[in-house]
Amino acid sequence: MKAALLYGVKDLRIENVEVPKLETGEALVKVKAATTCGTDLKIFQRGYVERVIKLPTIFGHEWAGDVVEVSKGLDWPTKGMRVRAGNSAPCLHCTMCQKGKYNLCENMIWLWGAYAEYIKVPARMVFVNMQEIPSGVSYEEAAMTEPLACVLHGIEEARVKLGDTVAIIGAGPIGLLHLLTARRLGAKKTVLIDIVDERLDFARKLGADETINSRTEDAVEKVRKLTDGYGADVAIEAIGLPATWEQAIRLVRKGGTVLEFGGSPPGTEIKLDTEMVHYGELTVLGAFHATPLHFRQALDLIASRTIDVQPLVTKKMNLDEIRQAFDLLLTSKTEIKIAIAP
Repeated sequence: MKAALLYGVKDLRIENVEVPKLETGEALVKVKAATTCGTDLKIFQRGYVERVIKLPTIFGHEWAGDVVEVSKGLDWPTKGMRVRAGNSAPCLHCTMCQKGKYNLCENMIWLWGAYAEYIKVPARMVFVNMQEIPSGVSYEEAAMTEPLACVLHGIEEARVKLGDTVAIIGAGPIGLLHLLTARRLGAKKTVLIDIVDERLDFARKLGADETINSRTEDAVEKVRKLTDGYGADVAIEAIGLPATWEQAIRLVRKGGTVLEFGGSPPGTEIKLDTEMVHYGELTVLGAFHATPLHFRQALDLIASRTIDVQPLVTKKMNLDEIRQAFDLLLTSKTEIKIAIAP
């Protein structure tokens, strides 16, 4: 089969590899659509932690497709079923799982390999984190379940409430998914901050109440003006840079919540004003990945059109064009998500 293998930083190659052979409890899926992701782009640009991904590897982790083979004795899924699966599956029995922190499982298995003609889904993932795609949901939409699941986990931790003002740093796919979710939760005002006007224009089309180009405006000052001097109830960092992590802390009111969602490069640190955190009673938290429940909820929200992810897929390309797709993601000001068709 044809697959895109990542050997190192920006070393992405199309090669022919063997179709995976199934073991007990596993399923083989023909990939119909795989969407590009900010995490994939980070891995492409700078690598990733070895405990999660070991190179060389078939790349990509947001996908949907058709079951073409199941191992003997497996009664679900069935051949021909349209499915998607999370790129992770917790063990359900370690200390973190017993505490309900399934996204922090100490024995997590990860699944990469979406940019290929076929993908083998491990038995634990079939059992814990695979879903049938509802009728009326396209493969591209189903592939978007993974990023939306992560956003649902983050915004749940941040406890966005009815009437909140939510400031979001970053108008890329993750920032926009936070925007759509916050609006559905009843946020009174949503503010998108970025340095690219084209992305901010797109955010306005998706319903952002206010947008700020922080290259030309002081985002902190502008947010305070928009909130009668108080600051946002919730600030969400959706880029993954120490500077924007620090900026998010300055955006919120007393008693506000800061969600540091974007993953910064390993080894980086931030400075914070201890007086602001202490006397202002700020809540500063991180959020990583998602649980199987969030994946299920995300797919349900997509299927019901409660959250419409269709506008985020802005281009479709073939697997042979995967390198051009990532070069486009690095250079384009307007591309949001690219759907790769093997």
